[in-house]
Formats: sequence, C-alpha cells, structure tokens
Amino acid sequence: MYQIPTLPLQCDLETKRILKQLNQANRSLAELKGIAPTIPNEGILISALTLQEARTSSEVENIVTTQDDLYQAEHKYHTGELAGMKSAEKEVLRYREAIIYGFKRIREQGLLTCGILCEIQELIELNQAGFRSTPGTTLKRNDGEVIYTPPQEAGEIRQLMANLEAYINDPSLSDLDPLIKMAVIHHQFESIHPFYDGNGRTGRILNILYLVKEDRIDLPILYLSRYINHNKSAYYSYLQRVRDTTGAEQDQAWEEWVIFLLKGIEEAAKESIYLVRGIKALMQKFKERLRPIFEKQYKHELLNNLFFHPYTKIVFLMRDLQISRQTASKYLQLIVETGLLTHIKIGRESYYVNTELMALLSSVEQGRQE
Repeated sequence: MYQIPTLPLQCDLETKRILKQLNQANRSLAELKGIAPTIPNEGILISALTLQEARTSSEVENIVTTQDDLYQAEHKYHTGELAGMKSAEKEVLRYREAIIYGFKRIREQGLLTCGILCEIQELIELNQAGFRSTPGTTLKRNDGEVIYTPPQEAGEIRQLMANLEAYINDPSLSDLDPLIKMAVIHHQFESIHPFYDGNGRTGRILNILYLVKEDRIDLPILYLSRYINHNKSAYYSYLQRVRDTTGAEQDQAWEEWVIFLLKGIEEAAKESIYLVRGIKALMQKFKERLRPIFEKQYKHELLNNLFFHPYTKIVFLMRDLQISRQTASKYLQLIVETGLLTHIKIGRESYYVNTELMALLSSVEQGRQE
C-alpha cells in the first residue's frame, strides 16, 4: 500500500534526464510568456485558451462537448438561462469559470492555498463538501478492480494537504525548479485525492495556477490538459507506477513521471504559442480590412468583440460599443459582406461566427503545428 510521503521528497529529482527535459520545457514556457503580451487585450487570450483547457480537461473525465456548442451556450450560461443547456456544456463552462476565479485569487494574494482549492472544487462540482471526512473512497478501473486506495481518515487528509500547501507556498522547503515541483505537487494532490468528486479537474487547474504563482506564465493560457488527454493511459500508468514501487525502482518511477509532465509543459507551451501567433495574425488581418470600411467609426472595441466572442451577437456589440440595436445589426452585416464573419441561425438565435478563429482553435485540437 502506497504511503504518501511528506514533502519535500528525498529522492533525486535533478537527474541528467530530468534536467535535459526541464531545459526544453523552460525554454518553451519562456517563449510563451514573452509572446503573450503581443495581444494587447489579455481577456481575449484568457477567454479563448481557458475554454480550450476546460473542454479538454473535462474530456479526461469523459465529459464531451464541442467548441461550437460551448460558444453558443456561453451567453446563456453567464445570464443564468440554463434551461435547455446540456449538462456537459454547463460542466465545461463551470470549469472555465473555476480557472479564471483561481487566477484572480492568485493575482490578489500571491498564494495558492487549500482554501482556494476548495473554492475551485466548489465551483466545479457545485457543492460545499470540502475535504473528504468519511472513509470508503477508492479508485477503480473500468472493470471495477480497485487500483488505489487514497487516505481514508479526515485527519490524515487535512495533515497531508497542510503539508502540500506549505510545499506550494514556502520556497525554503525545496529549491527545485518550479516545473519539477509542479509535477510533484500534481502527483501528491491526486494521491491524497482530498475531495469526494472533482479531484482530477481541480488538480489540473492547480498545475496552471502554480505556474502563474511562480511567475513562469503571466496568464492561465497553458493548454496542458490536451497533452494529458491525448496520453491518458500513459498519464495514469506513470501516476500509478510511483505508488506501486519502492526503493530504487520508485526513484526511477518518479523520474519517469516528472519527465512525462515536463514534456507535456513543452508541448502545451508550443501549442499556446501557435495559438497566440495565429490570433495575433488574424486580429491584424481583421483590423486592416475593417478600418477602411468603418473609417472614423472604427473602434478597437469592435475588433476585441469579434475575438472575445467567436460566436458574437447583436446584443454583444450593443453592449461593448454602446450603440443601438440598429447600428449593431448594420455593423455586423457589413462585416459579413467582407467575408470575415458568417451569419448563422440556430433556432431563434442569430450568431455571427468568426470562422477563421474557430478554424484556428480547431487546428490545435487536430494536432497541426507550424
């Protein structure tokens, strides 16, 4: 039975293999951090990439929906019009809300606490159960066989989480690179399995928020869950191998686990760089096409609207540009005539779709890279 260690770990997590992969991951992450500010409105990046992360992280838990469905449902979700929305759409949008909430909390206080993790889990699961307080939780395979039993006693869970909180926030406990520490933190959190539900999704948000806290990225735009979802069997295998081994074999299992997540950071950073560059190029294209059409009426809020809302609506333009319904409708029709937007009707709803942006977001999903 796996005895969850008190952090910091005693094994060597700075092997040659780890440090080689760490260098590549840090290089890609630094490039992402440098390129992100080239999009002046950070809200556009946060909106687009957190939705990608939310959707893919939810797919790890077999909660599946499409980008189109999510963008169509987004307005209803934020205005509380939940009737008719699919449960998967609600869950993904709650997850995205939890990422953004956690990001704001990190910006406010610079710490990543158990309290914040509980608040994130509450947003995901819509309950206030907090840490597990009664025994009986086990992790099973699809065939029902128990593969891991996390701590059962409430006191032990609280003690382990307090140790994890200290490890996350107190740099004096370990001088390991934050990317290596992130891999340790994620494994520890998933092994403690502190909540009745939502541990996987909360743990994946923890990854992103920790990198923000450590100033390795400025915005929560690392699309790491796609890597985990596309390598799901390897993810669970490396996770479990640490628990199933001891001694030198466990040291090697830790090395493999850390390298696996470092590769994920490198790959996810490259995908986010690809998206940032693509969004920047598209925004420039739209700007060059729209300015001659609108002349003095052109405002940067118009461009921001079309990228913040890939499925925009007349009411969104009315709100963001402070214009009448008639003017907003006229603006959108002019943009449709340029070919930059496509007008579609779904039921009684009219949407104006930024099809090139949607194609860009889908291209990462399909694995296309520069």
